[in-house]
Amino acid sequence: MKTSFISNLAVQNAMRLSVQRGQSEVVKLQQEVTTGIHADPGAALGSSAARLVSLKDELQRLANIKDTNALVTQRLSTSQLAVESMRKAGEEMNTTLVGSMGVDDASRLANTKTALTSTFNAFFVAANSQSNGEYLLSGLNSDARPLTPYAENAAAKQTFADAFESFKLENNSNPANATITGYRDLSADQMKDFIDRKIVPLYVGDTSAGENAVPDQWMTDWSQASDKNVQSRISGSEVVSTTTNANEAGVRKMVLASVIASQLLAEDLSSQARQVVNQTAQNYTQQAISGLISMGSDLGTSEGRVAKANALLDSQTKLLTTHVSDLEGVDPYEATTRMKALMTQIETSYTLTSRMQQLSLINFL
Repeated sequence: MKTSFISNLAVQNAMRLSVQRGQSEVVKLQQEVTTGIHADPGAALGSSAARLVSLKDELQRLANIKDTNALVTQRLSTSQLAVESMRKAGEEMNTTLVGSMGVDDASRLANTKTALTSTFNAFFVAANSQSNGEYLLSGLNSDARPLTPYAENAAAKQTFADAFESFKLENNSNPANATITGYRDLSADQMKDFIDRKIVPLYVGDTSAGENAVPDQWMTDWSQASDKNVQSRISGSEVVSTTTNANEAGVRKMVLASVIASQLLAEDLSSQARQVVNQTAQNYTQQAISGLISMGSDLGTSEGRVAKANALLDSQTKLLTTHVSDLEGVDPYEATTRMKALMTQIETSYTLTSRMQQLSLINFL
């Protein structure tokens, strides 16, 4: 019979390797017990790992949309506050105009003009509101100030003066009309004709193309805003308009009413001509208020759609999270039991290794 030589060093090395593998496995099990997921999902799931990656990508996409929606909601809310301030300016101007109806006293008219100018300035402050460094009423041109205030708007003032010069030339070329040298020479009918034919088209444009048809002169004198609004994806299948712009009919009519009132109401006019100015300014102010209410309503509708989209995103996220947990989740009790068993094995290996290291022929001689 032949016996084979077995080195105790070889046995010790085998024990050491077993301990190393056990320690490595214990570290993984500790991670799984702590996190509740596989330490190495690829190894644990095999071919199902691709599905796990796909689900996590979808979760990240939903999270990105939700983050974007938070910014969109803030912008919509702030835009509504700006439009609401503009509407209140319109209501204040309408009240001032109603209070000045039939007034011809120069001092009271001067006070009225001062009040209208103050309201007009407040309107521009609201129209040029910003949020996070972006103008709220500029549409796509969020880095450009939407409206140029009248106080610094030389182009708009010159356009108004040119319109009156054109009107004078047209009327004075007809011998049947009295010579017109200034606003004081205009009758009520002439004042209405001047406003309707020369001023209104600069702001309202061609009514046959719809009230949202923006006149070229408006874009030249007043606005740097884009006609197109920012479109934001608020869910996997829904895109909504999340801004508004200063080229909307309500804004243009408010500016028109303010210009008519500030330019003409305190001038040296006949009572009948001044009444035409006041009534026309009131008419466009009231139309502007309705337009601004519509703008605020559109923003509120978009905000409501974002809220519904967020609720849907939450449901989708919850469902996907459940699927991900089913795939990569581990049973913490099972992992704990396995970890304790491994630690017991490691301790046993340590004990055996220690005893083997004490084996020596010297002890038997």
